[in-house]
Amino acid sequence: MAYIQVLPEYGLVVDPMVGVVTTAGVSYTPVIEQVAELEKITDDLVGMLSGEGNFLASFPNRDGVLKIAGGVTAFWYGMAVGLLVAGVIALGLL
Repeated sequence: MAYIQVLPEYGLVVDPMVGVVTTAGVSYTPVIEQVAELEKITDDLVGMLSGEGNFLASFPNRDGVLKIAGGVTAFWYGMAVGLLVAGVIALGLL
């Protein structure tokens, strides 16, 4: 990777990939790679909200699992809250 020298007496160069003035020999490539990995993870998290697609770390052919898991979870939470409300009403009538 080529650098553009800004102040050679101080060892300052411009990294053309990032567009930042930095010291010679220091590269931001590892940071850029980590940011790219974080972007993949955040896209996966946002994709979970729709319930469509697949996790990054899941096995193949598991599309649509999030909808099923969300439905089962909502059913059991609804059952628990409904039974709690029915119990409060039943005890209130006694």
